[in-house]
Amino acid sequence: MKTALRILFLLFTVYPPLCYGQSTHNLPIVSIDPGHGGTDSGAIGTQGVLEKDIVLKVAQEMVRLNQDIHCGTLELYLTRYTDTLVSLKDRTGLAKALKADAYISLHCNQAQRKGAQGIEMYVSKGRGRHTEASFRLANTIGQNLNLHLSLKDRGVKTGNFQVLRKTAQLCPSVLVELGFLSNGVEEEHLSKKPSITAIALVLLETIKVYCDGGNHQ
Repeated sequence: MKTALRILFLLFTVYPPLCYGQSTHNLPIVSIDPGHGGTDSGAIGTQGVLEKDIVLKVAQEMVRLNQDIHCGTLELYLTRYTDTLVSLKDRTGLAKALKADAYISLHCNQAQRKGAQGIEMYVSKGRGRHTEASFRLANTIGQNLNLHLSLKDRGVKTGNFQVLRKTAQLCPSVLVELGFLSNGVEEEHLSKKPSITAIALVLLETIKVYCDGGNHQ
């Protein structure tokens, strides 16, 4: 894995914080869904790192960086802002209510084989009006995390996850597995603040470039 500090230096240099009364008219709306929460910890790492904590930190960092670097050029809404359990219905209901331009669900992986590693992206197994766009966004997320952070890209898969089924007809939607907490190396990487920031920044930049390409209403 590349050092997170390198990607942070490069991206903060390329995208200095320049705010000049940014208009909020017709900004892309993105729903970020940190998985699990509350009594549902999700995956538990070999050293006790909890999936629910990692994904919430990444999501919160995306919100902070969106303001600090891009002065709020994306409208980001989290399905949870604290360690609370939100129903799957409410998670997808938020995207529907917002008429979101993209939906990103954040998770961490777990496997019996301790050597399993890398990131995975999922799109809805069923075909929808946004299936092709979901695949494009998912592929780009994986490619960028691999290019900038050297995270092993395990590719894009299809899954029958409820959050994807319910958003497939609303907007491009992707579920991102950020790494395996059952792998000690990846667990340590994901628990570090610079890594959290680097991952959040790559995700944010990828989504912004996607939206800047005209992929929103």
